[in-house]
Amino acid sequence: MSEQQAKLSKSEAKTYRVQGFTCANCAAKFENNVKSLPGVQDAKVNFGASKITVWGTTTIEELEKAGAFENLKVREDKEKSVKREPFWKQKENIKVYISAVLLVISWFLGKQYGEEHIFATIGYAAAILIGGYSLFIKGFKNLVRLNFDMNTLMTVAILGAAAIGEWGEGATVVILFAISEALERYSMDKARQSIESLMDIAPKEALIRRGNEEMMVPVDDIQVGDIMIVKPGQKLAMDGIVIKGTSTLNQAAITGESVPVTKTVGDEVFAGTLNEEGLLEVKVTKRVEDTTLSKIIHLVEEAQAERAPSQAFVDRFAKYYTPAIIIFALLLAVIPPLFMGADWSEWIYRGLAVLVVGCPCALVISTPVSIVTAIGNAAKNGVLIKGGIYLEEAGNLKVIAFDKTGTLTKGIPSVTDVVTYNGNENELMTITAAIEKGSQHPLASAIIRKAEEDGLNFNDVSVEEFQSITGKGVKAKVNNAMYYVGSPGLFEELLPNGIQSEIKEQITTLQIQGKTVMVLGTEKEILALIAVADEIRESSKEVIRKLHQVGIEKTVMLTGDNQRTAEAIGKQVGVSDIKADLLPEDKLNFIKELRDKYRSVAMVGDGVNDAPALAASTVGVAMGGAGTDTALETADIVLMSDDLSKLPYTIKLSRKALAIIKQNITFSLGIKALSLLLIVPGWLTLWLAIFADMGATLIVTLNSMRLLKVKE
Repeated sequence: MSEQQAKLSKSEAKTYRVQGFTCANCAAKFENNVKSLPGVQDAKVNFGASKITVWGTTTIEELEKAGAFENLKVREDKEKSVKREPFWKQKENIKVYISAVLLVISWFLGKQYGEEHIFATIGYAAAILIGGYSLFIKGFKNLVRLNFDMNTLMTVAILGAAAIGEWGEGATVVILFAISEALERYSMDKARQSIESLMDIAPKEALIRRGNEEMMVPVDDIQVGDIMIVKPGQKLAMDGIVIKGTSTLNQAAITGESVPVTKTVGDEVFAGTLNEEGLLEVKVTKRVEDTTLSKIIHLVEEAQAERAPSQAFVDRFAKYYTPAIIIFALLLAVIPPLFMGADWSEWIYRGLAVLVVGCPCALVISTPVSIVTAIGNAAKNGVLIKGGIYLEEAGNLKVIAFDKTGTLTKGIPSVTDVVTYNGNENELMTITAAIEKGSQHPLASAIIRKAEEDGLNFNDVSVEEFQSITGKGVKAKVNNAMYYVGSPGLFEELLPNGIQSEIKEQITTLQIQGKTVMVLGTEKEILALIAVADEIRESSKEVIRKLHQVGIEKTVMLTGDNQRTAEAIGKQVGVSDIKADLLPEDKLNFIKELRDKYRSVAMVGDGVNDAPALAASTVGVAMGGAGTDTALETADIVLMSDDLSKLPYTIKLSRKALAIIKQNITFSLGIKALSLLLIVPGWLTLWLAIFADMGATLIVTLNSMRLLKVKE
């Protein structure tokens, strides 16, 4: 948000949907027209999402007047989208059909009676007027204001063609230009559909219980604290917490995961997810505008308005390029006849062909269509990319750094091995769990979970004289015997002769595997070893392998764990580098070092304690965004599921988008250069010029649409 808009945000900002944008230039022009309306302090158009935000006061009628040059339709943001007619039935396309028929009839008349015949000329003139009517209005208005855009160039070229008697070519240019505009509209609508499909995911009303009464309530009227009843096969309309029932929910709309997730009392659920089995009662926790789905839609729309570096370059280029083409066309039409005695009509014709081929249409659309398509595709697959700049940066990545705990691992320690030396395993685990019940240590919770899973009756064991031994462990009396639970170091001090060598070897073996070893024993002997480890996520190894496969040169694991544990996990996962014993500020400094060395570095974390490192990286990637607002706010790319499996897809999509943007820009400029070279031998005709321009626009657009096909 600009400083100006920040100041204005205190005054009323209102967002409207706009229908009918054909190109980024028209959007910019509409924005300027709205800014000059009385009562409007500022306005910002989001071309990708087809929206305008207005600071100040105005009406829909005023806004539509400001967009009359493009016949724009404006509606309130919250209103349901108007169903567009099928492409072939749209009013603006019907006049193209009529013109095309007139053109063909006139061509036959020209063949029959000669090109100069009055019937042929009238037919061509009618085709020009019907097909180019709206184009001429825009072109003349711009000409008066000396605003040279595409419409101005086309208007001058077509009228010039008619003036020198090239009626047939003028009519062909009008029709080809109208077709190119229709195709551009069609492709932008197709790219925007990804967002519109997100908007229709959640129902617009829900069954709510208030007191003893059940009623259908529109989502705008549902309050926080209402009880929502969701039957099997229905979608959830609001975010909330399950207060009754158990069911499996398909969360693909939010997280991109196709495997349904079981939800029961106390679990968080999201609007737009599908209840597959049981009846659920859900307490609503957020208003409709604050739901996770609303946030996703808002962030995706904001992202599509962010200009990518290549788009900024293209816009700057087009700003100087269009006037340069006009001057060149003018000089080409005037200098040879004036100074070399050449034929006026031939050189005016060549000048007009330069005007037509010079349209920066394909070039201007080359980047936005790719970005809108890629970001929309990503959102449907459970990945939020917060702008074209991050899409491009992700495509350039060489190095990805991962936080270990909660990212590559599950972040929940669990018991992996129990080695007993004297006594029954269940008995010893019951004693350990009974003692650890009084401890606050994270490893204690792992032991208690294991005892619960094994159905051990540890709650009935009476524990006396419980005492914590700082940094080493705990001790307590069970059945009148004193037991100790703690680190191997505690028992080195406790036992008269230290730990026996074979037990030491066993401890070392477990530690090399990346496990933390806890020991249960008395002052005389060791009874059992309990190994606890933070389990690796099932997907981590495969994700790292795929990242190396798609061309990431280096993957680094960052952790506060000791070197031995870190290396064990790093080797299992397959990362190329491991950095252990790091404090949060060490992670931050290490990311800065990587940036200095490789320029483009991503940091992947769970978005809470990794915020500084996420901010310092070129691209911060947070996972588990569906549950945490912090991740949605701080990261540049958010994986909505609590899983890394979408990361290789994101890199693949970004690389493909980057490649397509480069192809589009190169192709657009190449076609222009080639067409301009055809002027020298005089081969560039008007219809060939518009064909080159239209062909380039169409190819660039279709090339961008390939991004819809990128799958996991």
